[in-house]
Amino acid sequence: MAGAQTQRTERGPGRPRQERVTDATLEAVIELVTEQGVKAVTMDAVAARAKVSKPAIYRRWPSKQALIIAAAETRVGPLSVPDLGDIRAELREVLTARSAAYRLPGTARLLAELVASAAEEGGARGEYADFTDRMMAETRTVLQRGIARGEVRVDVDIRSAATLVAAPLVYRLLAEGELPNTRLVDDLVDLLVRAVGQPAAAAPPEPGNVTSGIDTAGRGNKP
Repeated sequence: MAGAQTQRTERGPGRPRQERVTDATLEAVIELVTEQGVKAVTMDAVAARAKVSKPAIYRRWPSKQALIIAAAETRVGPLSVPDLGDIRAELREVLTARSAAYRLPGTARLLAELVASAAEEGGARGEYADFTDRMMAETRTVLQRGIARGEVRVDVDIRSAATLVAAPLVYRLLAEGELPNTRLVDDLVDLLVRAVGQPAAAAPPEPGNVTSGIDTAGRGNKP
């Protein structure tokens, strides 16, 4: 079964140096945040760590916040989930892919610092909102497919449901300080399907409880 894949920007041929500069810069950001926190991420420090020029960095990312977001996106990037014909299977793909990304060394601190930075810098919240919107786009698509197939209730708010999918893994990672695992993914899939899925059809009455035409003493009803 094809799994969820993190989408990466396609780069044209003949650009090995530009690619190297981009990769080295973003890796330098991740290393600095992991080792010292977001305050250590200055253009000078990144340029020195990546061995690239500051103008080369500014040409790609106009601000420190944009640079940190781009680094985070190399770990927690947009997903591509194939149509598996089943909401449960597709939610599992989303959560499994995110869990794997969150388990990578440095991802927890990178996300924690990114959230803190976005909260502190009012002007940067727009960039952070754009980042989270990209991260959750495929989850919204999965939920919309579920509605189209009749698996998800039509009255479900897609944005709220997508937040419900994304939040537990982040909370386990940042608030509880634990790496998300397969057990958590399994539990979340079950809970999410119950939360957004169509209600189960009413169970048929048990044979012993059928009373039509028979009174409680087991005698036929008389007119």
